[in-house]
Amino acid sequence: MTFFGSPQPETPENKWRQQLNQFAKDNQQELAALAWGLFLERGESDETLGIDLNPTPHFVYCPKTAVEELNRKANNQLQEILGVVDAHQPEKEVLIIGIGNEQLKLIQFEPEPPPPTCFEQVAKDVDTLLEQLQQRLTQQLES
Repeated sequence: MTFFGSPQPETPENKWRQQLNQFAKDNQQELAALAWGLFLERGESDETLGIDLNPTPHFVYCPKTAVEELNRKANNQLQEILGVVDAHQPEKEVLIIGIGNEQLKLIQFEPEPPPPTCFEQVAKDVDTLLEQLQQRLTQQLES
């Protein structure tokens, strides 16, 4: 997995980053299946899958235009994230933007097997995957 951003000290404000890392590691196959299932539903899109932790953890779509606007407001400090979003290959990798405590965390990984195969193997519909993963994420953040 690739994680972008400066290492943050372990503080209550930054604990969510480590918890999100662990969640992604523990749920790689299901996240890959979800990402591919959503890609199939939506087709080519300029939106990236996101996880918004507030008020409760839930999956969202992050339009590229919103990330670009945020980048402008942050004096182009999100340029690296925009490059990763532009280069994203949904058939090979999973890309998720984590949103918490007014910060972003980028999660990117290439699951083995690739996302289309994960979707077939998990054999669950997108709504079921969303519900299960949101429940697991809530449990992860409560621990």
